[in-house]
Amino acid sequence: MRRTTGTCYYPEHWDEALWADDARRMVEAGLTWVRIGEFSWSRLESRPGEFTWDWLDRAIEVLGAAGLKVVLGTPTATPPRWMADKHPDMFAVDVDGKPRGFGSRRHYCFSHEGYRAESARIVEIFAKRYGSNPHVAAWQTDNEYGCHDTTISYSDAALKAFRIWLREKYQSIEVLNEAWGNIFWSMEYNDFDQIGLPNLTVTEPNPAHSLNFRRFSSDQVISYNRMQAEIIRKHSKAPTSHNYMGRITDFDHFKVGDDLDIATWDSYPLGFLEDRVGASVEEQRSYARQGHPDFQALHHDLYRSVGNGRWWVMEQQPGPVNWAPYNPAPLPGMVRLWSWEAFAHGAEAVCYFRWRQAPMAQEQMHAGLLRPDGQDAQAMAEAKQVRDEIANAPEFEPHQSKVAMIFDYDAEAAWAVQPHGEGLSYFGLFFETYQALRKMGLSIDILRPETRDFDGYAMVLAPGLMHMDEGLKQALTQARAQVVIGPRAGARDADMTIPSPLPPAISGLDVTVDRVESLRPDCPEPIEGGGAVTGYRETLVGGADVVMRATDGIPVTMKNGDVTYLGAWIDQAGMQRLLEPIAKAAGLETHSLPDGLRVRDTETERFWFNYGAESIEFAGRTFGPASVTREVLTK
Repeated sequence: MRRTTGTCYYPEHWDEALWADDARRMVEAGLTWVRIGEFSWSRLESRPGEFTWDWLDRAIEVLGAAGLKVVLGTPTATPPRWMADKHPDMFAVDVDGKPRGFGSRRHYCFSHEGYRAESARIVEIFAKRYGSNPHVAAWQTDNEYGCHDTTISYSDAALKAFRIWLREKYQSIEVLNEAWGNIFWSMEYNDFDQIGLPNLTVTEPNPAHSLNFRRFSSDQVISYNRMQAEIIRKHSKAPTSHNYMGRITDFDHFKVGDDLDIATWDSYPLGFLEDRVGASVEEQRSYARQGHPDFQALHHDLYRSVGNGRWWVMEQQPGPVNWAPYNPAPLPGMVRLWSWEAFAHGAEAVCYFRWRQAPMAQEQMHAGLLRPDGQDAQAMAEAKQVRDEIANAPEFEPHQSKVAMIFDYDAEAAWAVQPHGEGLSYFGLFFETYQALRKMGLSIDILRPETRDFDGYAMVLAPGLMHMDEGLKQALTQARAQVVIGPRAGARDADMTIPSPLPPAISGLDVTVDRVESLRPDCPEPIEGGGAVTGYRETLVGGADVVMRATDGIPVTMKNGDVTYLGAWIDQAGMQRLLEPIAKAAGLETHSLPDGLRVRDTETERFWFNYGAESIEFAGRTFGPASVTREVLTK
């Protein structure tokens, strides 16, 4: 597979006299792909049923004639003003009961039947018109599902759809009452139509109610995306995709991906550092112009799994953005580093957002490959350097790592409903575990929770899976690998009830969680030999061997055979002490990498990435600041 690059372009923003020269310059920069159309609805249909297609027809022809491949986005993320007038109740409603309103984007509720019908209508027209166009080589459904907290809506439309969803799931109100434990606080219902949404309650709602509403909200995204994908497939053989985001976890991306051919995501390392990583103040200072050394990599690995091996970066940050708390420029070399890091994790394409910086509206402070006046911006030179380098690089071959982690969007939902301590989250636990493995120089695959075959993996980790079905438990204990499970493994059943026997209830693992507690951030519990428990821990009992123990005598990890149970959220020092001997037992070679230096192996190459602003010395080698070092591996 050859690596390619591309960009995101908005021909409707520019004088048509610029299009041909823009296309020529894109090809000159080595770009293959150009995404268009995803925000164009008002220009295409200015009034209901009144269409203007000629400009988009010409734009596709100009780009295609220059040798570019078009990714055509459906325009449903930005319904025009007349749509809001036609369907005034189509807006999502936030947790406080306030409608989101018109004036930016993503102003619709996934449950609104009228807007769903409008979406199907415009996608059908798009797909019929361009499905056989030779220049349209891929499709994108909508744009950034979930962005701006728009997955979960507390609208009347959502309430109606939620009641239908519950009726189909539970069949009878008696079954629902029993499953949810509604005898508590006299919350029993006599009919599904009595059930409201889990917001605006006096205190916290029933966790089973909240979890089911999050699952319902995820299913609404899945069905909405499926509707678009099925329409496109009726009229086009080109692959379909969607551009996911960083740390948007309130819908199941795996299930959305099941209806698509390619997973893409939008990578903004500097914006995410301040906005989503949860980085310490020290890390924010150290990586202010580079981004966190593990955050992008985690999403590359996650979306490779969501796309069943096929994935792209659809939007790569090329310079300062406009939307983060602070918006610095990247260090020289970082655009190249981010591009190559994506390729090292298996990306087919890296597309830079955007081609030319917009002089107007909300994103006018968002840099592109060109300045607003059309001159090259700083990132263009690095994009051209990547062009030259990928031309001489070996083809990418799919590669299975030796280490795997299981990621579960439903576990994220359960933790969000019941974190048990301020600041605790499933994503945070997963990310810190991933970081520890990366600091050991390990390459990682991320697997979906339905995985039952772990052949080829020497080490498998399943942190924080609050609900685990028996099939997964059995598959993990039978894996021919070193396995690490927990904390909070199997802590709840599918309806958010504490199960009996008590968790983790894994056959062959003689460990029981006797009680749980959350810790103040200023009260870590030291671990014998180094490291500390932070935030959350379980009191473990049973006959399994104690591997690590806190200084107050409570076990932190216990082990039977090749299965280790971790009963706490532990810091990076503790994580290193836990994982290094397990990796050694798995036959894995590890490194103790300096801060900022990471390594990633493919089938044919080894990549070293220095996220530091200074040179790093390691193993007798010098890695320059903000640099990529590539090595060809011999088989």
